[in-house]
Amino acid sequence: MALRGILVVELAGLAPVPFCGMVLADFGARVMRVDRPGSRYDVSGLARGKRSLALDLKQPRGVAVLRRLCAQSDVLLVPFRSGVMERLQLGPEILQQENPRLIYARLSGFGQSGSFSRLAGHDINYLALSGVLSKIGRSDENPYAPLNLLADFAGGGLMCALGIVMALFERTRSGKGQVIDASMVEGTAYLSSFLWKTQKLNLWEAPRGQNMLDGGAPFYTTYRTADGEFMAVGAIEPQFYELLIKGLGLKPDELPNQMSMNDWPEMKKQFADVFAKKTKAEWCQIFDGTDACVTPVLTFEEVVSHDHNKERGSFITNEEQDMSPRPAPLLSDTPAVPSFKRDPFVGEHTEEILKEFGFSLEEIDQLTSDKIIESHKACRKFILMPTHSNIQT
Repeated sequence: MALRGILVVELAGLAPVPFCGMVLADFGARVMRVDRPGSRYDVSGLARGKRSLALDLKQPRGVAVLRRLCAQSDVLLVPFRSGVMERLQLGPEILQQENPRLIYARLSGFGQSGSFSRLAGHDINYLALSGVLSKIGRSDENPYAPLNLLADFAGGGLMCALGIVMALFERTRSGKGQVIDASMVEGTAYLSSFLWKTQKLNLWEAPRGQNMLDGGAPFYTTYRTADGEFMAVGAIEPQFYELLIKGLGLKPDELPNQMSMNDWPEMKKQFADVFAKKTKAEWCQIFDGTDACVTPVLTFEEVVSHDHNKERGSFITNEEQDMSPRPAPLLSDTPAVPSFKRDPFVGEHTEEILKEFGFSLEEIDQLTSDKIIESHKACRKFILMPTHSNIQT
């Protein structure tokens, strides 16, 4: 795989960093997640292909262990706000002095500098500060966050993974690592470059929710069907719009001009009335195989069985029969080969990892005895029965 041989140390955190680490693991990197002792699982569920080491970084000897790991690794992935790693004596100045090739990736909401850098936040806060949230929402309604995808995963985890890959490539020329300051605010703002660059094109001159690409146009929105499901319409270009009108059974000469914004509200009502007369399946029969840019809004249950996705193998199943999207993009010569094993338990690979990094059995036993590290082998599962009795399986 593309990242074969790359060693990554990931400090446990919430969604953005685990996703970044999973992307690297999916494409071949060996990712070791450093978990806090006492925790039992990764709440983000993004541990595919990783191994887990439970290590107490609040103890000086735990810090020393991490420094030994970083001295032999390619990437350190850090989820903390500004100043946290420096207080632990794990800042980039120290670790890169011991390993000049180390890529020190810091992924945080507001970045490592600036007046907000030490403040807490979540996806919606980063989205708000990026300016993007002000553009999302229906007309005359409050702005709303489209799940926690844009800042956490696109502007955060994925942008950080891109930075890591670029730093790895640059290292092939300079031989040196570097520090990556990945801010979710800035990553999300960067994703919105199209919005900034098209401000003079009158694409966004109307209030939020009344423009062509934010739900204001009758040919770029969703419609409810007779069975309570939904269809998505994106027929922007005239030739696609013509096919949309044909599929709806409407007469073009009886409709206002496609780009007459003043008529859009009434046209949306007319289109909605038509869509409401047939089920989602019936509309799929009409529009499938056409360039009308009309597609069903699929649920998670439906998407895995859709013919197109099945033909491409777009979703995969692990050994516990849990389904998830296949890693993307698909590389022709070195595609991702994701792990099909279950996610690791916290501390499941502590001893294994330390041995690989040159720790002796005596050192490992002493670290365990002093509660600097924890090891948890595969545990039995317990099912809570209605009688409240725990039965092993």
